Amino acid sequence: MAKTATFGVLHLGTSFTVGYLLTGSVAIAGAITFVEPAVNTVMHYVFEKYWAQREARRARASMAIT
Repeated sequence: MAKTATFGVLHLGTSFTVGYLLTGSVAIAGAITFVEPAVNTVMHYVFEKYWAQREARRARASMAIT
């Protein structure tokens, strides 16, 4: 858990730094820092659902062949 928490802090710091360097705005960098992980979480959920359906289709297709 400590490794995950440390990575989370590193990710937020990196996101803020990149956002600040690109925009020069603390407010915009802060927004990016918190909006990006939220969007990324939703995208991860959608990706996992898609991947599970893809794997299920492949499993059904391989059963039909054998």
